[in-house]
Amino acid sequence: MPRRRSPSSSSATGDRSGGSAVTPRNRTPQPVRIRRRTFGDFVKAFFAFVALLVLVVGVPAALATVAGWPLPRTFEPMEWLRADVSVQTFQSILVFFVWLAWAQFTACVLVEMKAALSGVGVPGRVPGAGPSQLLARQLVAALLLVGAVAGSFTPGLSQLGQGIEGNQQATAATAQQTPGLFAQQQEQAAGAAAALAEQASHAAAQAEAGGGTAQRDDTKFYRIQPPEGRHHDSLWEVAERHLGDGRRYKEIFALNKDRTQPDGSKLSEASLIRPGWIMEMPGDARGGDLVEMPDDAPEVSPDVQQQIHDYARTGEHAQGGGGGAAQVSVPEQRPAPEQHPAPAADHAGHQQPAPAPAPQHATPAQDTSSSFGLPEALLTAPLLAAGLLGALGHRRRQALWQSAFGAVGGRRGMEPPTPEGDAQDVQDALLVGADPEGVRLLDRSLRGLAASLAAESRALPVVYAAWLSAGDLHLQLAQPAGKPPAPWRLGQDQTFWTLAKDDAGGYEDVDTAAPYPGLVSLGTMDDSRLLLNLESVPGIVSLSGSEADRAAVFASVAAELATNGWSDRMTVTLVGFGEDLTPLAPNRLRHLDDIEALLETMEAETRQRRGALGAAGHDSVLTGRTGPARHTRWAPQLVLLAAEPSAEDAVKLAELAADASRLGIGYLVGTGSGDLPGAAWEMEITGEGKLLAPLLGLELDAQLLPAAQQRAVVELFVAADPDRGPDGPGPVNTPPFLVDISEQGRPAVYARLVGPYEIIGLDTPDGERSALLHEALALLLLHREGVHPRVLSSALWPRGVTDDVREALLDRLRAWLGTDPDGTPRLGTDRTGRLTLAQSVVSDLDVLRSLYHEATQGRGVDSRAVRGRLLTDALVLVRGPLLADRPEGRYRWLTHEIVDAQLPLLVADTGLALSAFHLEKGRAEKAIEALDAALRTAPADERLWNELLRATHALDDPSRLTALAADLIGRGGARGLPPRTEALLDELLPAWRDAVGSAAAG
Repeated sequence: MPRRRSPSSSSATGDRSGGSAVTPRNRTPQPVRIRRRTFGDFVKAFFAFVALLVLVVGVPAALATVAGWPLPRTFEPMEWLRADVSVQTFQSILVFFVWLAWAQFTACVLVEMKAALSGVGVPGRVPGAGPSQLLARQLVAALLLVGAVAGSFTPGLSQLGQGIEGNQQATAATAQQTPGLFAQQQEQAAGAAAALAEQASHAAAQAEAGGGTAQRDDTKFYRIQPPEGRHHDSLWEVAERHLGDGRRYKEIFALNKDRTQPDGSKLSEASLIRPGWIMEMPGDARGGDLVEMPDDAPEVSPDVQQQIHDYARTGEHAQGGGGGAAQVSVPEQRPAPEQHPAPAADHAGHQQPAPAPAPQHATPAQDTSSSFGLPEALLTAPLLAAGLLGALGHRRRQALWQSAFGAVGGRRGMEPPTPEGDAQDVQDALLVGADPEGVRLLDRSLRGLAASLAAESRALPVVYAAWLSAGDLHLQLAQPAGKPPAPWRLGQDQTFWTLAKDDAGGYEDVDTAAPYPGLVSLGTMDDSRLLLNLESVPGIVSLSGSEADRAAVFASVAAELATNGWSDRMTVTLVGFGEDLTPLAPNRLRHLDDIEALLETMEAETRQRRGALGAAGHDSVLTGRTGPARHTRWAPQLVLLAAEPSAEDAVKLAELAADASRLGIGYLVGTGSGDLPGAAWEMEITGEGKLLAPLLGLELDAQLLPAAQQRAVVELFVAADPDRGPDGPGPVNTPPFLVDISEQGRPAVYARLVGPYEIIGLDTPDGERSALLHEALALLLLHREGVHPRVLSSALWPRGVTDDVREALLDRLRAWLGTDPDGTPRLGTDRTGRLTLAQSVVSDLDVLRSLYHEATQGRGVDSRAVRGRLLTDALVLVRGPLLADRPEGRYRWLTHEIVDAQLPLLVADTGLALSAFHLEKGRAEKAIEALDAALRTAPADERLWNELLRATHALDDPSRLTALAADLIGRGGARGLPPRTEALLDELLPAWRDAVGSAAAG
């Protein structure tokens, strides 16, 4: 897997100016030699074995023989208290503590032995066992020093006497060896100072060893030597010889991890190295058996020279990165399963496997063709598209319900406005690009982790970022936080917690607050999607670049924060946005006019949060987010400042942001110069869509929302605003497609969608293709305005499909539907290239809409008889829910639709209209029949229940009305009756509470 390392400042400058990368200087190679085991090493190992044998086996044997078992044979506390205190009592207590010390030392030996033999990670700490664990470590190290498994992790006996804390102190290379995002930010100020001091000591050692012969810009190599006897070369010993500290083996490991070795294999574990492998060394390495860039290396064989040359080309120093710089790499990924092309005969079957694994940087429904005019920015932003699509559907459903209950005067339509132009393209792009399943897994995984940590009484770790790689989730922590709860596991190092996609599917919804609501997508790198946790940044995140490019990044960040599915509550403050994005989420987004208003607002918010944290006794919002107040406090405050602040305002922002990460406040600030006071992380957006962070080692394909798509997205949300009245000519409730409901309008193809799916007028396709063709036809029938080819293919194949598979399906669909008598194909395309059905292909939903429209706005307005007949015919068409017998796992695109809200409302309106028709003539029983029929499809519609109460009251039968009231109360459960229903009962049956209580008691 590719690795990335941020270039040094000089090389980064050179890259911008077009200069060449820094080229390592050639040095005269030195002959290769290895350190052999001496007789003293074997003597140390023998005495270590004897000491361990005495301490682990001899001590308990002696205690058992002389003093016996330390615990009493019976458990009688009262007898113990009454017994006399004698010398024997003190001896028993002393023996008990000796047994306890032995048990602690034995545990230390086991921990150290396990770590040494496994070769993975740093040994765990046994509580309260500082000196004991140090002694155990030295004895185990000496014992295994002559073996093949211990060298990479255990120091020699020469280090005896150093404290455990000293052994565990972070070196200057900690940030360098930690793959992932923002490694250098993992150390606080004290850690940074220690790192600088250690670097200074290394520089001094270089000067003593030969002045300028080992500069940071040099690139040196070491060749792993073959074993001699029982001695095997190890990274620990290499680091000890050439870097002065065996613990710096991690730097060597980080420089060479996943690079192809001469034998074709790769380094994946620090303890698993092979003779003949080549290791690139840090720039300050020194010693006689190192080989520098061997352009002129007579002491090294030509074969070895060529191997080192080839190996050097795989390193990032070849691109200008100096050795020892802090690096960032994406998490380790599991190998993708091999994909085999499907045979041609299966092109139309849904058994067709995805042509390639769906990478996180691409749309889940990846097509190999062009975008057909759809905006690529949304096609390649699956999480953003899913959030926008979900929020838009929620807004449209809200508008439907408000319209149905008369909350918006004059707007009674069952259909949302049909978008056109850019808005239509953007809506199609959202349908194609959205990955709602990925959002659901991310949300459940994060909440499940929070619930597990809370159950273990553990605080949430600080998370800098999340990576989505091939469906797996990797959380990058600010610092190690121990072992994660299952099914999470440690990743490539202690700062990564990883959850496999298959394990994430096992999570269910849990009642806990969103732990990391500030995560937001920035872009992709190496097939991995990066989500930055804005609220955890220790300061300001600055974004430089042209104003238009910055605006596209800011709009993407704001839109995703406003609509994502892994957050509960937050406030996103927007300043300096050309297009006001607040219509996307008025409850989350807050627009301020200028920086002055922002500073005033955030000063008050910072003071309030500091006081609240102090009063609650929490160190940070993370410790309070899983507590009892998790649903009412500690929601993040995220500031997106697109306008460049003045120097004075920048200083004030830096002061506010100094403690922001603890308070759950994040700042993303735009700047034209790239130099912003208080910026903890600096990023740059280029005109080519690259998001660069040189000091962090990031080069992402940025996630953007350009101005044109931003305006179109806002237009979709404004048009769906439930508080926005109708505009434009014509009635607002006219369906987009009306059919001829007379005898002359009999269709050639009739599909029954309301209830079990049936098709009349077409032959049934063969078994393999029938399900897919039926699903495609259902999608087209529900969108008479036209369906984009990519929307159709993404609906049928969410994981992706190739051009030939899609075209084969369309050809079979055209052949199946056939042509009209005049030769016109029943499946055609409009001027925009969208697929449309001929008017001779009709569904019962089309007929239902047309009957209701004709009864309430057409001929039924002037003719009572016609109105009653049309409404009765419409209600007869309702046989159940939409596509009632659809197969499990298919028709998932229905989750993006609002037809599940439209159909119940349409049926309810039809039932209400027919009930009113019958009540006009006093036919209460007929009205009740119509309402009961509508309630089978829309059982939650309060309007139907209220009208049913009125119709039952018209029967003048109090007992029947009381029974209906009791039924309503039972349906309401703990929530009780809706206020309007309760008020209606007070009017129709004033004593209903007593009557219902008596009926229930009887």
